[in-house]
Amino acid sequence: MKITIEVDCSPEEARAFLGLPDVAPMQAAAMEELSQRLRAGLEAMDPEALMKTWMPLGVAGLEQAQKMFWSQMSEAAGAAKGGGKT
Repeated sequence: MKITIEVDCSPEEARAFLGLPDVAPMQAAAMEELSQRLRAGLEAMDPEALMKTWMPLGVAGLEQAQKMFWSQMSEAAGAAKGGGKT
């Protein structure tokens, strides 16, 4: 035997019927807090501020990183050709 029961109600009606709390105010407050944090994060994404954060030494730091990269690559190439000697 198979019995099918179909209940047609909104989520709010189902929560009230089952005695579950109404979480809509909490969700609204959480979304407002999230929106405020996102806005604050976007304001901190000023291109100049990001560059200062990512490259504190500016162009000099970039040049230093490039020199370090090339020295490591040349050492690795020398080690591969000369069996560990540079």
